[in-house]
Amino acid sequence: MSDHTRRKFLGAAGLTGLAGSGLAALAPGVHLISLAAAHANGASSKVRWGMLVDTTRCASGCNACVTACATENAIQPGTGRPAQSSQWIRKIELNEFKTGRALSLPMMCQHCEQPPCVDVCPTGASFKRADGIVLVDRHICIGCRYCMMACPYKARSFVHEPLTEQNPEVPRGKGCVESCTLCVQRIDKGQQPACVEACTKNGRSAMLFGDLNDPASEIAKRIATTPTSQVRADLRLNPGVRYQGI
Repeated sequence: MSDHTRRKFLGAAGLTGLAGSGLAALAPGVHLISLAAAHANGASSKVRWGMLVDTTRCASGCNACVTACATENAIQPGTGRPAQSSQWIRKIELNEFKTGRALSLPMMCQHCEQPPCVDVCPTGASFKRADGIVLVDRHICIGCRYCMMACPYKARSFVHEPLTEQNPEVPRGKGCVESCTLCVQRIDKGQQPACVEACTKNGRSAMLFGDLNDPASEIAKRIATTPTSQVRADLRLNPGVRYQGI
């Protein structure tokens, strides 16, 4: 079965198309186990993972978080003409014309409580775990890119080229949409997302990760005592990523 035919079949079959296989080859030595099965099981609705970014600590020109994300998730520069690279996190520079104040902040999937990418996905490939992490099941992503158009944060990328040298814990594939997963493969092992770890090691400590539902967690305490903002709060999507100082 050709790759095109397989995608068409999986798109029509939806989740039921996983029953017969559960395993698909992406590249030599790399196999994709359904994210829905591998990462959704065990996630608890008692937890809501989130991130707080302190823009007063985030320095212009510092790309430690971007580099760490690319390294952890094996995101390589594109080779096509023009080259099209996936970017799960990017730095945004903001300037206030009236005051001259400048801000630098990382932007990634905001892991919304009401994710529009999930609402528009025709196959169920875009889904939200019980703990609030928004993911893409590449078994049933047909590459329609509706989710990319629906995302107000421009946080999703489309894989145009064949991929090599992948991280087996982060399966990716040509013809699929992808975005920040909050390093779900690390979270499920009790670790911090790679961007947060890199920011801490860099001495900035501008990124704080934790359970928004736990009032005793450091992130919940900070949000309770310090003014924070959600990007495009007017959309009422209740993002899991909050920003301090904007």
